Amino acid sequence: MALKKEIFLQKNFFPFSRSKQQNVSTVYFGGGTPSLLSYKELMEIIDELNKHFNIAADAELTVEANPDDLTAEKIKQLKNTPINRLSIGVQSFFDGDLRYMNRSHTAKQAAEAVLLSQDNGFSNITIDLIYGMPLLNNEAWLANLNKTFNLNVQHISCYALTVEPKTALAHFIKTGKLKNVDENQAAQQFELTLDAMKKNNFIQYEISNFCKENYYSRHNSNYWLNENYLGLGPSAHSYNGTSRQWNVSNNSVYIQSLENNKLAFEKEDLSADRQYNEYILTSLRTMWGTNLETIKQFGNSYYELCLKASKRHLATGDIIQKESHLFLSDKGKLLADRISSDLFVV
Repeated sequence: MALKKEIFLQKNFFPFSRSKQQNVSTVYFGGGTPSLLSYKELMEIIDELNKHFNIAADAELTVEANPDDLTAEKIKQLKNTPINRLSIGVQSFFDGDLRYMNRSHTAKQAAEAVLLSQDNGFSNITIDLIYGMPLLNNEAWLANLNKTFNLNVQHISCYALTVEPKTALAHFIKTGKLKNVDENQAAQQFELTLDAMKKNNFIQYEISNFCKENYYSRHNSNYWLNENYLGLGPSAHSYNGTSRQWNVSNNSVYIQSLENNKLAFEKEDLSADRQYNEYILTSLRTMWGTNLETIKQFGNSYYELCLKASKRHLATGDIIQKESHLFLSDKGKLLADRISSDLFVV
């Protein structure tokens, strides 16, 4: 299997040797449809990871799954592996929304997938929901949220619908067969989300991510907290603090290279400006905020730039400063990308 070969070839990616016993805290099976892997295939990958990396005993192991893939048999198979967290791509509990997004599952299957997973022992479940769709009025969006709260999941990711170019959805919108996204409606639904999450004791620890106490996504938090990570498989991205690399997307090229014991990837060394900008972009989105002491480590010029650029947003209340940390206010979260860009080195 090509993926197993890549695991072997990447065993020294992290700046420590296996003998030092530094643990890998999260493993995430994402991307396409990893839930299509058989029990045997999944265990072979996990066993190969354990051969070459120190996977912590309490590591978070997540599998992404479409609701229609999560049959009772499939869930039982997953439960018999070390997988301890499921990410279920629900998107909506309304069939009209699912048809708009060209999803293959139904609203009924979405709810059943969550319940079946719980019945078979999964107690750490996250689901994705999409807001801002033309068919989804505010009342329906709140119904989606309430349905999710009633299902008693531990983590919810809420994303505004984005229309990617060269997709069927983009084509249908361009030709007038479907309505486009309403940005004002999306903003209203984001504000409704914040209020509903607070009322139901969900913590907003990143702009799009909410959880019950102690159920943060440890894997995604590593991205936002600037930790190193290794991506395996076609198109997978990796980061070591000073550079990024990404595997080729072509499956044939990926497999052929590994058959020749070679890794097929591109690499970008990150300049100091780029590292600073990325820290601003990721940290400001989180409940932990942007640490001005960390900014100082980039150099005094970056620190002065950040202080100067943040003054306007502090005055408007879009940014709040508490001791040495900058945070987005609820109002500022609606403008997160714009505010971050104002703090960038350009």
